[in-house]
Amino acid sequence: MTKKLLLIDGNSLAFRAFYAMYNQLDRMISHKGLHTNALVAFNNFLDQIVDPMQPDLAVVAWDAGSGKTTFRGELFSEYKDGRSKAPSEFTEQFPYLREMVALHGLRNYEQPGLEADDIIGTFSRMGEQAGYNVIIVTGDQDLTQLATDNITVNVTKKGVTEIEAFTPDYIMEKFELTPSQIIEKKALTGDTSDNYPGVTKIGEKTALKLLKTYHDIDNLYRHIDDMKPSKMKENLISDQASAFRARQLATILTDATLDLPLEELEYRGIDYDKLVPFYENIDFKKQLAKIKASQKSGQLVSHNQSTERPLSVVTLNENNLRAIAMMVDKVAVHIEMSGSNYHTADMIGFVIGNPATGYYASRDMSLLQKPELRAVIENGDIKKNVFNVKAQLILFKRLGLTLKGAQFDFLLVAYLLDTTDNDNEMSTLAQRFDVYLTEDEEIYGKGAKYAVPDDEELVLMHLAHKADALIQLEMPALSALQSHQQTHLYTEIELPLAHVLAEMEYQGFKIDRKRLQVIGEDLEARIHTIEEAIYLEAGEKFNLNSPKQLGILLFEKMGLPIIKKTKTGYSTAVDVLEKLASQAPIVEHILQYRQLAKIKSTYVEGLLAVVHTEDSKIHTRFLQTLTQTGRLSSVDPNLQNIPMRTEEGRQIRRAFVPSQPNWQIFGADYSQIELRVLAHITGDQNMQRAFLNGEDIHAETARAVFGLDNNAPVDPLMRRTAKAVNFGIVYGISDYGLSNNLGISRAEAKRFIETYFKEFPQIHEWMTKIKAQAHEQGYVETIAKRRRYLPEIKSKNFNLRSFAERTAMNSPIQGSAADIIKIAMIKVADALKDNQLQANILLQVHDELIFEAPEDEIETLRDIVTRVMDSAVALDVPMQVDSHYGNTWYDAK
Repeated sequence: MTKKLLLIDGNSLAFRAFYAMYNQLDRMISHKGLHTNALVAFNNFLDQIVDPMQPDLAVVAWDAGSGKTTFRGELFSEYKDGRSKAPSEFTEQFPYLREMVALHGLRNYEQPGLEADDIIGTFSRMGEQAGYNVIIVTGDQDLTQLATDNITVNVTKKGVTEIEAFTPDYIMEKFELTPSQIIEKKALTGDTSDNYPGVTKIGEKTALKLLKTYHDIDNLYRHIDDMKPSKMKENLISDQASAFRARQLATILTDATLDLPLEELEYRGIDYDKLVPFYENIDFKKQLAKIKASQKSGQLVSHNQSTERPLSVVTLNENNLRAIAMMVDKVAVHIEMSGSNYHTADMIGFVIGNPATGYYASRDMSLLQKPELRAVIENGDIKKNVFNVKAQLILFKRLGLTLKGAQFDFLLVAYLLDTTDNDNEMSTLAQRFDVYLTEDEEIYGKGAKYAVPDDEELVLMHLAHKADALIQLEMPALSALQSHQQTHLYTEIELPLAHVLAEMEYQGFKIDRKRLQVIGEDLEARIHTIEEAIYLEAGEKFNLNSPKQLGILLFEKMGLPIIKKTKTGYSTAVDVLEKLASQAPIVEHILQYRQLAKIKSTYVEGLLAVVHTEDSKIHTRFLQTLTQTGRLSSVDPNLQNIPMRTEEGRQIRRAFVPSQPNWQIFGADYSQIELRVLAHITGDQNMQRAFLNGEDIHAETARAVFGLDNNAPVDPLMRRTAKAVNFGIVYGISDYGLSNNLGISRAEAKRFIETYFKEFPQIHEWMTKIKAQAHEQGYVETIAKRRRYLPEIKSKNFNLRSFAERTAMNSPIQGSAADIIKIAMIKVADALKDNQLQANILLQVHDELIFEAPEDEIETLRDIVTRVMDSAVALDVPMQVDSHYGNTWYDAK
């Protein structure tokens, strides 16, 4: 095989790497304050493009200074003038880029008086003459002039990992030029990026026409007299010197004298022993994880790697089941599944074990139902280490088993320790504690490429490594939890809650399919009627779902005022249409059409598609480790998001019914829980007094901000304004935001906020204090010690920093409200069992709990749930719980 010479244009790729991840500049900062966005992107290039190539010779060429110090600067004093200075965030990464290159086994090279292009040009010809297949990688199309049958110029298209290969044939096909003519084109057009002129008013198209006729500028000027008189001819004649100078400036040297011989460019491969500490220094956690997982699995052997204890993994079968009986202490248990939805995902295999007895794994899920394994799984005295206890509980339930004794859930602990960097992947979470695993994606692939490999040993070893990691992770993770004073939050709230949620999800919420279908048919009829009305008003039929066609109709044919434009035409977003609704009846009809069409597709067709055929129920999943505030999120499908503002949306709830005859749906929700938490946390006496006296807090706020007497009547508009101010304050709203929400002037909004803080001074004091605390320690906490980390609080970017400050104010409020509803759920679930009620908790919708219960239990349920929720947490102000019930979810409220 022909040997490969790889030549990399360091400067252009580094520049592209910096801007490829520029939008993450303020997030990619190491613990030492070094920006790492260019380093991350450049490392991706090395991992994805360079390392798989395995060249024989390789060099990364760098500019040895500005272009002024080269022959081009001497030829044209304004060469590269006008270029803006490289940002300091970019230049600070340069030394690390070069070190990264060296550690990946590539030679760095620069030479005074030469640009990187000239080094690459010269090495490319030397390599070609020596019989190498030469591969150039650059972000600059100028280097395509170097292409030959043996030299391919790869130019980055997007970022630094997507490349376009330029060969002479491809250049001819794309530009209708030979590689050498790329220089001739520059002679005519000049180069604005390098700041040198060609011929006045000759652009790309004209240059291509001239080169098609004359091939190069030598021939062009030999025939200049044959041209018809024109302004172009005059410019060609007057700028002849400029054209020849431009050609010289554009020509990459291929015969420079280099101090480095070709044979010294040997590609040495990655030096993992030095790359690991380098990655640790710049916080490259994902890359570290890959290396250490490969080392652990034996795929990669480091010279200095210490010998780890061997991992004992045994393929479990009928003959060695007795070995499981030895597991009487603590074990790691894990069922692997094929997707994220554990209600429906296939089970790939399982593992059980510990370092003392070894790890037993199998792809035969029926083995779990054997008495030997059941005895361990269902023995609560044998402590279990798991990842995602809720998922594991349900997977075991699907197999007819009850998982008991699960005390360490690494997913929950990792989430509590840092909610900002939580991707729910064991491999990435484990590396926080220097435990390294191969990523699932590397074993199974991702998305459409997902497939369980035929190599069973590989899968079982992967499972064993996961189980072993769960044992290793327990002590450091729980120690970190203790140092954060969050042990109680884990043991008393999140872990018990996972069991409650597992029961809720497994129970499911029954759907009356026929009723939902009828609702869909009614919606379809209404949609059709509105469609006809729209076409009648428009005077034509068009695609109602096409923003482009709708924009042309409204703003060109009907002449409505243009509110906003997009890159592709006119904006027809909801906020735009709402502003136009009063000017044309058709707009109101379009808004109605969109609303009904969304309800039908999302909440009729969408829900019907996920009703389980066996029990006619929907089994949503509650994500416990997603939000940074601690709130639960419902997915697959989202049952927390069924519309309540419109009657059509509320109708969907008629299809949610009890699972048994003579049962009813019961709901209980906290009233104004976030404002009560605000009163408690801030200690504001005026707000606390309103709640203690059982007054309407929004009416009291209205009297305060409008300067009314204590008992003065408050009209609905005043109350609505006060409500917006109350909740706006909770979310750290600005005068600009409040003015937009209420449709008032910014000055008036500012006055409302100032008056509010004057009436509730301790709220303002607390907000000032909590922002300062966030700046000092980098996080804020809820009443249950749940932390919200705020890395952007120290950002140089004003918008990011301001957002972090607003988050610092609202997170303790939102998060504490989330803590309270979670505690209430646990206590209510215990109370239902203690009182031997048949009732089931079905859903949590923000501050509300939904149950199903026999009709004759409803009054008892109301008493128990109200009492438990009222007293779930002791606040300085009373909590208030409202309850309701009916034959369907709709009737219940």
